[in-house]
Amino acid sequence: MNKRQPITGDWYRNMEAGTEKEGKERVIRNSILNVGLDETALDHKAQTLQQHVFSLELETGKITSQEKSGRCWLFAGLNTLRYKIMKDLNLENFELSQSYPMFFDKLEKANYFLENILETLDEENDSRLLMWLLQDPLQDGGQWDMFTSLVEKYGLVPKSVMTESYSSSHSSRMNEIMTLTLRSHAATLREAYKKGRKAEALREDKEKMVNEFYRLLTMFLGVPPRKFTFEYVDKKKQFHRETDLTPKAFYEKYVGDELKHYLSVINAPTEDKPFKRTFTVKYLGNVEGGNPVKYLNVDIGTFKALAVKQLKDKTPVWFGSDVGKKMKREKGILDEDIYDYERALGTSFSLDKGNRLVYGESMMTHAMVLTGVNLDGNTPNRWKVENSWGEKNGEKGYFVMSDKWFDEYVYQIVIHEKYLSDELKKAWAGRPVKLQPWDPMGSLAK
Repeated sequence: MNKRQPITGDWYRNMEAGTEKEGKERVIRNSILNVGLDETALDHKAQTLQQHVFSLELETGKITSQEKSGRCWLFAGLNTLRYKIMKDLNLENFELSQSYPMFFDKLEKANYFLENILETLDEENDSRLLMWLLQDPLQDGGQWDMFTSLVEKYGLVPKSVMTESYSSSHSSRMNEIMTLTLRSHAATLREAYKKGRKAEALREDKEKMVNEFYRLLTMFLGVPPRKFTFEYVDKKKQFHRETDLTPKAFYEKYVGDELKHYLSVINAPTEDKPFKRTFTVKYLGNVEGGNPVKYLNVDIGTFKALAVKQLKDKTPVWFGSDVGKKMKREKGILDEDIYDYERALGTSFSLDKGNRLVYGESMMTHAMVLTGVNLDGNTPNRWKVENSWGEKNGEKGYFVMSDKWFDEYVYQIVIHEKYLSDELKKAWAGRPVKLQPWDPMGSLAK
């Protein structure tokens, strides 16, 4: 096993000869070359089974669009909260501002990143930790606990009060420039430390850096409102106006303290993460002093049962999944059986959900909202999904997810504590195991 093996000429010719088969394999190869693997492997029957019809369905607003940005976690969080506001105020449709929390997420991430740089000044330039911190300090992605930290600190505003800017909807150039700014600041702090600059002076430097970051950020996203007027017309055509509101006052009045009662529950069936244990991830966060990221890991049966309980109580469910797997985007279908890659390619893939996490094949990449489920008795067979990709895909932007897909690619749900059993509440109260920053459960939804 110690001797490395190159591909020899004879070996390659044997491989080449093995592909010169006539019949079915040649036809399939030509199909893949002409129309691609997905169209070749598309299972027509599986596609027709995933109907956009559900036995339990919440009344939601129009679909939202994150455009060319990675804010799905913010959109999913805000779409979850707007459901309560629409219901309480009897509104046909309503959107909370997505650029408002985006602004503060960027500002807080900048401060969080520079605090991490100050904490790791003794790390070598090539240390794995420092390289991880520098890799993507200002990406759009996030987690549920990062969302709650922002909302509880800065409140919310209607979309009409802080609308989208070009950079909120097309964030790549902003992120490039602002990341360059942060990496430059990191280099300045580390080089000054090596030259003997004292800790107090370095912290003063960091504060000036955050001040400059704020100024630059307003160029891309504007200046967030301090006070505003909230005007709306309800379903009965009645006009309402409330003046002199602050974002915190709006949040406290129309949402309340509900966020404090929601917990992140995950299904990560790997050896290092026992069920009924809690976990956190080192250096994962956005708001210094905000809510720490915390997960309770449970088996898949418990995981789905919690989601169904919450939906039955007319409450949407924020969830994180690996959205790119087995997705028919234009039809809005997420189904493990939609593409039969194995038969089309004449091969097999042996990784299960746990090993896909361990070996880097899968992780949470996108957050959406469960707004319905189709139950056969008490057993779900498909789920209604509110996405944030606009109305062009699926059923006016809504997706249908098969229960098998849920089993394989959904990793996180956010559940009100009242739906947890006493045993799970006790498990939640336990001290979380600290995972490394690069653990797959530290991935951010985009």
